[in-house]
Amino acid sequence: MPAPIRLRELIRTIRTARTQAEEREMIQKECAAIRSSFREEDNTYRCRNVAKLLYMHMLGYPAHFGQLECLKLIASQKFTDKRIGYLGAMLLLDERQDVHLLMTNCIKNDLNHSTQYVQGLALCTLGCMGSSEMCRDLAGEVEKLLKTSNSYLRKKAALCAVHVIRKVPELMEMFLPATKNLLSEKNHGVLHTSVVLLTEMCERSPDMLAHFRKLVPQLVRILKNLIMSGYSPEHDVSGISDPFLQVRILRLLRILGKGDDDSSEAMNDILAQVATNTETSKNVGNAILYETVLTIMDIKSESGLRVLAINILGRFLLNNDKNIRYVALTSLLKTVQTDHNAVQRHRSTIVDCLKDLDVSIKRRAMELSFALVNGNNIRGMMKELLYFLDSCDPEFKADCASGVFLAAEKYAPSKRWHIDTIMRVLTTAGSYVRDDSVPNLIQLITNSVEMHAYTVQRLYKALLDDISQQPLVQVASWCIGEYGDLLISGQCEEEEPIQVTEDEVLDVLEGLLVSNLSSPVTRGYSLTAIMKLSTRFSSVNRIKKVVSIYGSSIDVELQQRAVEYNALFKKYDHMRPALLERMPIMEKTASNGPTEIVQTNGEAEPSVVEPKHPPPVGQPASQVKNTVFGLVSRCLSLMAFYLFDLSKTVNFLSIGIPPMTAYNKNGLKIDFTFERANPNPNVAVITIHASNSTEADMTDFVFQAAVPKTFQLQLLSPSSNVVPALNQGTVTQVIRVLNQQKQQLRMRIKLTYIHKGSAVQDLAEVNNFPPQSWQ
Repeated sequence: MPAPIRLRELIRTIRTARTQAEEREMIQKECAAIRSSFREEDNTYRCRNVAKLLYMHMLGYPAHFGQLECLKLIASQKFTDKRIGYLGAMLLLDERQDVHLLMTNCIKNDLNHSTQYVQGLALCTLGCMGSSEMCRDLAGEVEKLLKTSNSYLRKKAALCAVHVIRKVPELMEMFLPATKNLLSEKNHGVLHTSVVLLTEMCERSPDMLAHFRKLVPQLVRILKNLIMSGYSPEHDVSGISDPFLQVRILRLLRILGKGDDDSSEAMNDILAQVATNTETSKNVGNAILYETVLTIMDIKSESGLRVLAINILGRFLLNNDKNIRYVALTSLLKTVQTDHNAVQRHRSTIVDCLKDLDVSIKRRAMELSFALVNGNNIRGMMKELLYFLDSCDPEFKADCASGVFLAAEKYAPSKRWHIDTIMRVLTTAGSYVRDDSVPNLIQLITNSVEMHAYTVQRLYKALLDDISQQPLVQVASWCIGEYGDLLISGQCEEEEPIQVTEDEVLDVLEGLLVSNLSSPVTRGYSLTAIMKLSTRFSSVNRIKKVVSIYGSSIDVELQQRAVEYNALFKKYDHMRPALLERMPIMEKTASNGPTEIVQTNGEAEPSVVEPKHPPPVGQPASQVKNTVFGLVSRCLSLMAFYLFDLSKTVNFLSIGIPPMTAYNKNGLKIDFTFERANPNPNVAVITIHASNSTEADMTDFVFQAAVPKTFQLQLLSPSSNVVPALNQGTVTQVIRVLNQQKQQLRMRIKLTYIHKGSAVQDLAEVNNFPPQSWQ
């Protein structure tokens, strides 16, 4: 049989292929020749054939038929055969295949070989693909090599020990005596691998962590020698002595110093030296500084040292490298809660990052900017963030608008400023705001009695300029309906009043009813506003005519409103002034529980929510009940305005439906609580409560749900996209399900999140809903 072609010739031949089909034909032809050679037990060219097989494997072609040939090469006495054999074993075998167990005896023999390079091959293979059974059998041999005087073998044995500990954590104590001695080695390779081994042991065992804390002074001396040592061509990288070892030591010091005062005190000085003496002109120095900053932030460091760390991150923000700027913003975002004042010093630089072209940097800068907002800088920060909202990409507008709303509600210096800010957001990004922004702004306006004239005038002007932003149009329609008389009278003191007639106001509202830009909800707001103006304007006949026209609208909701309003004009005209009087002040909380603003048929209406906790001891249940009905009677005139069909019974209290657990897996628990929507009993309001019992936060959390076609589902925005660790908080999200046919509720949910750096996605079926939720 002729000698097979060499690997170099095979590579050259494959590269000449013009199409994938031609390449596949060449590979299949060569694989057939290799199989024939394997069947004939050709020992002369086995090494060459396996090498070619590994190249094909790298190209993505199957090469599993060469696994046993790799074992034969490992058993060979020639070093060149062993090298290819071990390489093939690392590429073609893993612990899921029983063939790898046949290697155990060969590896054991090679670990005791007289040649260090053969021993090194065995250590590399065991550290790469050794199973738990192999690690148990060969851990003693690895531990012996850790004590040898040969630096080449000690560094490979240390890395192999890391793999053994990961596979069989109970063998950790076996390596404890040898690990202590590794730090006294002068060879940087051994030092590096020993620090990796120490880090693995400390991360996996609290007892080891406490034991190795006594090594902090020794680690500090090693790091100090690295900083102070002169030029060494063997370890120098861009003028810095062995930056890889420095980064590893800093990472180990961070683990050892976390939560321990004595260890943190011992490393404060060296961390300050590293932070001040490291060159920042090269990326190598920036990597060391970043690890230093992380270590300072995690241990119990001095306040001056923390300020120094944040100043380093501030310098990173001025770097031309986008990756360094992103890393700095992410780190500042993690530390802003604990070192708020120090981060505030870099506010102008952070705000400048909002203008960066990179979308990742802009998002991190936006999140950090909102975290820096407080009562002292609210005006300046909101000015910058609103400018960013004007010019940012659509993907940022929703999050930015939500952040502005929350910051304005928390730190608003005055009610006028608060109203102006929210109106600016609605004008700029009205189509991107959350669903609850309209009722929240209506509540704010209602409670600001002294600002009614100013607000209705501003909103009327905004309506004349732009009617494309639906949330803004809805709020403006509501305000004109409520305070239209103030708009006509020109009583605004905060700014120069405008001169407007009743007909002009009605023209604007009628224009909204016929505009193609108006959604059905917006038309509902406009028709209701026109109806309200029948008690505030003198043009009652014109209003009657408009209302009667929409009694035959193809929009069922609009038609029902118009019919009921016509009935009010004809049958209940004596009740109209009382029913259409101004809304009372809406309070967020009441004595028995919260009063929340919900959006029903395009209108904001207060609904009394059942209290989540029982009444105080000593307070009679009848007294609590009377309190509830007292609130109902206060809102009766308001509710009658929206629900004119007096034959309908409205249930103001939540129906008692038992909660349920819909999902409980991998530390993530999803609970459902239920309420009935008022006034439509066919709508079930489900609130999800997501909690996390693991030790790490679950970020980028997204909950999705789907129901059969006989149902209709609306998923509102979640309270957050981060589920806090250790059950320290929950993420809530509201689901509305319309079930007109009263069928048993079934739901499929999809959960996606990032946990400990890994993306997680899971599907689940929820079919055990309590009967009260759908009957």
